[in-house]
Amino acid sequence: MKKFSYEITIEAATEAEADSKMKALTTIAKKLNTKELVKLADIVQNDPVKTALAKKALGV
Repeated sequence: MKKFSYEITIEAATEAEADSKMKALTTIAKKLNTKELVKLADIVQNDPVKTALAKKALGV
């Protein structure tokens, strides 16, 4: 698979928090296929009930 580079901006209180977010996003992108990633983003953006259930299941 090809690799592509992007310049992005992450909002965070500290640089350490931004680094943690970037590492988490990278892991999610590696583990989910495109269809799963798009569906996850859609749910997070448009379905607060499912998002809240997922957070509860994750303990966050």
